[in-house]
Amino acid sequence: MTTSGRTGGRRLSLQLVRMGFAAGRGTPGDRLRFWSLCAAALAVAVVALAVVAAVATHDGRDARNTARGPLLSDRQHAVALWREAFDVVGEVQHSVIYVERLKADAPPPPGLSRWPAPGEAMLSPELLRDGQDEGISTRYGRFAGTIAKSGLVSPSERLAYVGVRQNQPGEGSDSWWPVSGFGQSYPMGETLNGRTLADVLRPLGALTGVPALALLVVAARVGSRTRDRRAGLLQALGGTWRHRALVDIGEAALPLAAGTALAGLVLLPALLTDVRLPPTGYLLDSGDLRTAWPGFALALLLSFVGCLLAVILLHRVGRDGTATRPRSFSSRVPRWRLVGCGVGVAAIALSQYAGEPADVTVFTVGTVLMWVMLPSVAAVASRALGEKFAVRGFRAGRAGQLIGGRWTAAHPGVVVRISAAMIIGLGLVCQLEAGNSRLGDQAAAAQVSQARVGAGVLSVQSRYLTPPAIEGLARALPANSHLVSLQTDQRTESVLIQGSCATLRSLALPCPAAPEAVRAVDPRVAEIANWFGRNPHAQVADPAKLGPDAFQGTLLVVTEDPEPGLQAAVEQAAYARVPGITVETLGENWTVGAADKARLGNWVLLFGSTGLALLLLTGSLGAAAEFVRVRSALAPLAVLTGSDRIHRSVAFWHLTVPLLIATVVAAVVTAWQSLFFTATEESGTVSWAVFWSAVAVCALLSALIGALAGRTASRAATRWHPTAD
Repeated sequence: MTTSGRTGGRRLSLQLVRMGFAAGRGTPGDRLRFWSLCAAALAVAVVALAVVAAVATHDGRDARNTARGPLLSDRQHAVALWREAFDVVGEVQHSVIYVERLKADAPPPPGLSRWPAPGEAMLSPELLRDGQDEGISTRYGRFAGTIAKSGLVSPSERLAYVGVRQNQPGEGSDSWWPVSGFGQSYPMGETLNGRTLADVLRPLGALTGVPALALLVVAARVGSRTRDRRAGLLQALGGTWRHRALVDIGEAALPLAAGTALAGLVLLPALLTDVRLPPTGYLLDSGDLRTAWPGFALALLLSFVGCLLAVILLHRVGRDGTATRPRSFSSRVPRWRLVGCGVGVAAIALSQYAGEPADVTVFTVGTVLMWVMLPSVAAVASRALGEKFAVRGFRAGRAGQLIGGRWTAAHPGVVVRISAAMIIGLGLVCQLEAGNSRLGDQAAAAQVSQARVGAGVLSVQSRYLTPPAIEGLARALPANSHLVSLQTDQRTESVLIQGSCATLRSLALPCPAAPEAVRAVDPRVAEIANWFGRNPHAQVADPAKLGPDAFQGTLLVVTEDPEPGLQAAVEQAAYARVPGITVETLGENWTVGAADKARLGNWVLLFGSTGLALLLLTGSLGAAAEFVRVRSALAPLAVLTGSDRIHRSVAFWHLTVPLLIATVVAAVVTAWQSLFFTATEESGTVSWAVFWSAVAVCALLSALIGALAGRTASRAATRWHPTAD
């Protein structure tokens, strides 16, 4: 190729790009297409940045967890003794690490400026903040400072390092591990319940990434009618796919670049400071994100290029120049979509017979398949009803019903695109609510117990409960609080409650010298029987003189009228005497497990709500694109009818009615699926208030779309004039 030929080729390429840039600013619906592409690029780029952030956070967590893990050794080479225990603040479990330095020159664990002295505690900032109302700053001893970020897997981790008091029960036992230093991966703190990187990327991709791609597809198709004409002209002039691609690049590059740049601005605060992710409460470590800046730059570049390629590939032209807009069904819904929906429904119904753990997979696959194909079912119903509406409109002489019915029958794909967001959104909201409602029988019983007696019965457990520790604990208890011991017999399902006569009388129990069956008059005794044995017995005895073997290391602190802060006071008294002791309400371990599950659900809610917002935006863009088509098609009718009422009538029958039908179909199927889900899962409930609120929102959105379409068409009619097209 000669130099002049190459120059001419570059000149033509630049000219085609400029043509696309000009077309993006001077065609009908250009502003809608610009903001659609901008929003799509923003969504795709944010998802790409989230993937990089997840990888960087995972790597940073692993590095810090490895740096702080204890190196186990024999006593001869040990520099410290190390022991891990667990405690709870606000139904969230955290690790309590007891340490005792053996060598003066031993470096402290990562994140600590020095070793905690005996009776001192160093807490993570998040534990100190969340446990302030529960007396966490003094629970383990004197507060000696906070743990630096280098010793925490994340800024939101709850962790405590405690210097053990001298000569406490259990010191020197096999529960103390000699360590020679720190520097290996060890499950402690937040990593005990940590999720793998795949556990984060899967819901991110499924719940947020897929809706972002759906938004990109819809945004790329906005304004396809005008682009079809332009592509047809280029085809007639001998243009190839390369020439059309250059025009598409000129049209889409600016909005895509703007959306990608906005995504970079969204990331900026997380690079400057630790950002808390609602509703999870998790704090992103800004240091981890700053180290990943090359990955973020590459993600922005790739997302921009990917969006640009999607715009080009989704606007193809057939060899004969006639099929210019993206392929989609218009007059007939493919049968395989209906079959796919039926398969999804069958998978949901048969999932209960698949057995664990396959039942969850079958249910999930069936749910996704049903939701994806359900809009097509609504489209079939809308087309059938559209034909009936057209017939009735013709017989009654109602032009709006006739035209709207025929448009609906001819273009069911419009219903699929607009209703998909509402259908999937309705199902997603109800399934998330039903899934988060599952507690399990034990967790539900624990919540009932806490509501009934609260801190009136506290369980105190440790295998190092010696008589001196028990006596000291009894003396340090708040007023009106008493100690009782328990002995359980699994064979007879009985529990023996032992304590002083005054303590037993406070529980409305007699004071027998030998074990005697009693009635549970006091609700605290009833709850003790529910958790430890169905047949309660009582006996006068001093718990301090029984020894831990007699009551399996479990004591109860009973209080008649527990005041706020009682549990914190008992915990402080217990930790002062026995390190690693457990103080909890009845069934607290079950409520902690339920709370952990709810926090996991918050991540699903974060990704799901973001995806739902993207789906609603996708539906809104689809509706807005339909407004443009309705506006241009309905405008000439104003001249023929002399009234703009037909615009509102056509919009009602073409948009509002089909979307209301889709809402009804989605409501029926979602209600069936939610009831089926809760019937086969433990303690699941359906919140009908949430369900009907979601249905009402979808119905309101259907009416709003039709009203806006009619108003837009009416306004366009006043400016319409014939053109030679």
